[in-house]
Amino acid sequence: MHAELLMIGSELISGAKLDTNGQWLCDRLAAQGIPVRFSTLLGDTLDDNVAAFALAISRSDLVVTSGGLGPTQDDLTRDALAKAAGVGLVQDDRALAMIEALFARRDREMPDRNRIQALIPEGSSILPNPIGTAPGIWMKTGIAHVACLPGVPRELKAMFDEELVPRLRAVGLGGRVIVNRVINLFGLGESEVEAQAPDLTARGRVPEVGITASDATISFRIRAEGVDEADALAAMQPTIDAIYERFGDLIVGEGTDDVAEAVIALLHDRNKTIAVAESCTGGLIAHRLTRIPGVGPVFPGGIVSYANEAKTDLLDVPADLIDSVGAVSAEVAEAMAVGVRRRFGTDVGLSVTGVAGPTGGSPDKPIGLVHLGLSLDDHTTHRRLSLGSEQPRPVIQSRSAKHALNFARLGLLGKTP
Repeated sequence: MHAELLMIGSELISGAKLDTNGQWLCDRLAAQGIPVRFSTLLGDTLDDNVAAFALAISRSDLVVTSGGLGPTQDDLTRDALAKAAGVGLVQDDRALAMIEALFARRDREMPDRNRIQALIPEGSSILPNPIGTAPGIWMKTGIAHVACLPGVPRELKAMFDEELVPRLRAVGLGGRVIVNRVINLFGLGESEVEAQAPDLTARGRVPEVGITASDATISFRIRAEGVDEADALAAMQPTIDAIYERFGDLIVGEGTDDVAEAVIALLHDRNKTIAVAESCTGGLIAHRLTRIPGVGPVFPGGIVSYANEAKTDLLDVPADLIDSVGAVSAEVAEAMAVGVRRRFGTDVGLSVTGVAGPTGGSPDKPIGLVHLGLSLDDHTTHRRLSLGSEQPRPVIQSRSAKHALNFARLGLLGKTP
């Protein structure tokens, strides 16, 4: 059993508007035990819509559409569904009464054009819209049940929960529960992670496991079915255990949690504080920390010491050290970490200095060279990164910030490389 989505509107395929309804529907259908197998974005062209409907009702158990139910000439969903099903359109008196009542409540005269919204394909019924003028459509045709919903997110969501879900259950669609879990890793590339987990990501495996990458964070996405949530969670638990056993130190969190959240959690857990000294990242590390609620007790502040003079004046990095080894060096990174820790009186000092480009590189210190410093307990250490001279400045800055936070995370775990 699976569903198919048809997301209709020229504004979606032109890039003028983002399809947020599709993401929401995938999540809500999964909660009903109905996975989405296909999703198509369509413009307001009748022939394309008819073809998409014809294909969808021939291969999917449930087809859910969004958009195209308004009163204007480019609202073609009702016409396309009727043509694909080989039937005509008829007026639904109940739908017309609802539309007229809505205009009356708003003390407005109903334009004659809105009568078209009461037309539905023969053999279908309406899905009442309690907050808008566009009734939905519910129809069985081909092998599929079809649910046409309006494109306005607020209306779509209300109608899905109040009108569609009961109909799905009445016709026996769904019934099982699909549970998704995301485990996030940092420190290896996507291909390196997959090379260590071919058994977990094999096609056809149950439960299903996929790998995605975003800003160098690698995520395992686990999907399991069950008769209820507990059954689905039990089905995925051995897979979760295998991931934690295989990738323990690389795991930074679950769901939306990433490296910064892991650092903050560790600082709270260990009752420690951190301060940061940033050069090439220009305050990005501090930004990622301070966007997390509850960071105040563990992060008193940081210093953006971009110029060499700032490193000397604000962090007490010796000027002769910078002159001898350069600002982008292991020695200066360590001195910055010690200096910011002393300045704020924290348990941890974290620093970053590097060449973010697109200019400023040299044969000895190319664009993408970054040094991290970490002062923790009674020792100070550093790490050298080569992030690639071909990378644009924002990518180098973002990766540097995330690697620095991960350096602090490993240090707090007692596993600094």
